[in-house]
Amino acid sequence: MRAWIRAFRRRRRLLAAALAALALACGLTVLRPGPGPTTTVLVAAKDLKPGPLRPGDLRAVRLPSQAVPDGALRTGAAGKVLASPLRRGEPVTDVRLLGPGLLATLPPGTVATPVRIADPDAARLLAPGDAIGVLAAWDGGQPALTVAERVPVIAIPSSHSEAGALVVLATSLDQARMLAAAQAGGRLSVTLHPH
Repeated sequence: MRAWIRAFRRRRRLLAAALAALALACGLTVLRPGPGPTTTVLVAAKDLKPGPLRPGDLRAVRLPSQAVPDGALRTGAAGKVLASPLRRGEPVTDVRLLGPGLLATLPPGTVATPVRIADPDAARLLAPGDAIGVLAAWDGGQPALTVAERVPVIAIPSSHSEAGALVVLATSLDQARMLAAAQAGGRLSVTLHPH
């Protein structure tokens, strides 16, 4: 017993320091704030390409409420059309879907104008956010004319048409009219502009 008392006396400072550290750790655990409020949102279950959303493309996750982006979808995305690619784990927002939300961040008076680009390979070079020019060419050897200049690409929906690739542009109403007229009788091609 005396050996225990002597050992305790020799190591009492070390024991006191260990007990003080344990008390501090317990105190910090009690004082640590609990998890904040969370919100359930839909995120991509895998990397997604533009096109219709199918069952299994999205999954619900809980995120800290302050980390949820504006316009994040909580339910009801099945059957909607994704306008641009989405990375696995990225929340789906209204501006990523074809519909009114797609134009929410654009200036007033902007309309979404779908056009068919004659060369699908050229359309594969495009991405949402690119500024492009649109040229129209007609049969008969006439030079191509610029129909729209520096219009932003807002979506490239999946399309399997032999008539060309579908691209959705953000244009003014006048540009939309010119594009529709040019598309009715000619073939459209694009030029890419630096940002």
